[in-house]
Amino acid sequence: MASSVIPKSVNPDLQKERDGASFNSEEFAAWWAGSEKELKFTRGVRDYLHKDVNLDEMLQIQNMSHEDINEFSIRTSIDAAKKLRRLQEERNPGGDEYWPNLYDNKVMWGLTPAGNPFGVMYVMLVKALQAQCTPEQYEEFGKRMEKFEICGTYAQTELGHGTYLRGLETRADFDPKTDEFVLNTPKISSYKFWPGGLGHSSNHCLIMAQLYINNESKGPHMFFIQVRDEETHEPLPGVHIGDIGKKMGFIGVNNGFLGLKNVRIPRTRMLMRHAKVNADGSYVSSPANVLTYFAMVRTRCVIAQNNALVLAGAATIATRYSAVRRQSPINPKEREPQILDHVTQQFKLFPEIATSLAHRLASDYLWKLYDATIDDIANGKYDRLPELHSLSCALKVTCSSDSAAGVERLRLACGGHGYLTSSNMSNLYVAATAACTYEGENTVLLLQIGRFLMKSWRSALSGAPLAPTVRYLSEVQKNPEFGTWTGTWENMVKAMEYTAAYKTRLAFKSLSNRLSRGESEGNAANQTGIEFTQAAELHGRAFIFSSFTTEVTGPNSKNRSAAFNRVLENLLELYLVKETLNQLSNLLRFINLTDTDLTRLQDRLETVLTKLRPDAVAIVDGFDFSDLQLNSTLGSFDGNAYERIFDAVLKNPMNQKLVPKSFHQYLKPFMKSNI
Repeated sequence: MASSVIPKSVNPDLQKERDGASFNSEEFAAWWAGSEKELKFTRGVRDYLHKDVNLDEMLQIQNMSHEDINEFSIRTSIDAAKKLRRLQEERNPGGDEYWPNLYDNKVMWGLTPAGNPFGVMYVMLVKALQAQCTPEQYEEFGKRMEKFEICGTYAQTELGHGTYLRGLETRADFDPKTDEFVLNTPKISSYKFWPGGLGHSSNHCLIMAQLYINNESKGPHMFFIQVRDEETHEPLPGVHIGDIGKKMGFIGVNNGFLGLKNVRIPRTRMLMRHAKVNADGSYVSSPANVLTYFAMVRTRCVIAQNNALVLAGAATIATRYSAVRRQSPINPKEREPQILDHVTQQFKLFPEIATSLAHRLASDYLWKLYDATIDDIANGKYDRLPELHSLSCALKVTCSSDSAAGVERLRLACGGHGYLTSSNMSNLYVAATAACTYEGENTVLLLQIGRFLMKSWRSALSGAPLAPTVRYLSEVQKNPEFGTWTGTWENMVKAMEYTAAYKTRLAFKSLSNRLSRGESEGNAANQTGIEFTQAAELHGRAFIFSSFTTEVTGPNSKNRSAAFNRVLENLLELYLVKETLNQLSNLLRFINLTDTDLTRLQDRLETVLTKLRPDAVAIVDGFDFSDLQLNSTLGSFDGNAYERIFDAVLKNPMNQKLVPKSFHQYLKPFMKSNI
């Protein structure tokens, strides 16, 4: 069946938006990428990877069977790996600078639209091996994984346990007679469940299991095991492995289950950079327990950054569509306007654009803290670990929950067409909402942050030094004027910190009261859990307020043009005002905001929406997503949304036959049956 012709020209409404922008979107793109050099490099790699990709096939994945989707994802992931290797050979002969480090990079977006079954291998597994192996171990099997000579995944979550590592049931018992560990999943709840790529795409696995020596538990440790034959890919003896089935999203990631029965591995396959088991069975503990699950900390950094990008992608689609969709006259005698002219539409779109910036900048700081912590660990220093753990949890929670809610708002902003799978909003939504539960369910992480805040508040009361991201807990006690409202950006940051601090104080008071009544520490913490989570969320938002404001108003502004700075200032204004209004129930408890102050905030909100209106399309262009990465009929760079929607409809396999088989098999006989 012939498809409609998509115009080669750009939709005039979209072009008008670009021509009327007050700044150069290329400057935004370079800033967003990190530098002009980085932007050029990223675009070059992306163009190289996108060559010869079948766009029509990418758009049809939702019409494939579960098995076909998995095969498609493996094929496209391997194709991308081959291209990256060729790119390495062309640009960096004999080196490994490019392809292993880029396999989990955003340049891969769009090449595996159903998900990458080898993503966990590079996001978590290779990094965990680098951090946890001894040099000898990494030489033996880590390099093989890094070079993709073998394939694997990181298996921690079980059917019955997730974030709570001490509750994991998989056992690794040391057998001193054979110098081996014997691994078992003793019951159905101890089966490993969910690891990406585990189902049918991995032949090795890094598994988290409880270490036992002489039947005495030493806590969770990491073990590198082979689960399938490298030649036949058949499961090895004692290994029960497979795919967990179709999910809401990530349909090509091949998430799997793993059961083990008396699987033996050499003692040297326990990762022993930090904790060790010697041949005589003696045990050397790790200098810091958090090192055991440091791979999860890194993954939370990835999630925070990726979810900022997911939200930016959805905002790009919805904003471009809003520029070409015309509907509902504002003035009855005039032509239907672009829906982007409706203030209510602006209120759906622009805050999500600002939020994606806020999250991205916060995650940049988080990565710097991560890199500094890695350097410290190499030098035997572990002081930063609690702060890194807490901040990675806070941003993972905030970025995932905000992006999940934001993508849904943006889908609704696209009206009925946003409900089409060809809009790609559904894939972006399930990507965002999945992050709310994997690598630590958000409520569990908020409770962990709450406990960190309780310790920090206790330190603040005693005058002990605090980690940089919680120093405001001490500062607000010394500077009660932080609770005074003036409405400047700096004041809004201080007001959010003040509110977070005093929410922490109330949680600490509730916890202390329960302990003083004789409740156990566990019971007291459980009963104070709601207050813990509220304080923790405000702590995360206070940090985002601060990091966004620092970037826009700090010394980096001198490196930007005046026009671009005005755009960033407008986005900062929108984010701070919008989020302040969202948090009024908390702020009003501690900050003296009058009705006049609230009216001014509403006026500021409406004013900044108007200021951002001419620049909206140029801003999302600055996110620099390719059409392949967005994979959306609504959000293409040319803005020809209606033609692309109809083209996708005509290419639907259901429309390749004028009369479906079901008509002759079911419908016609029923209508003729005179029932």
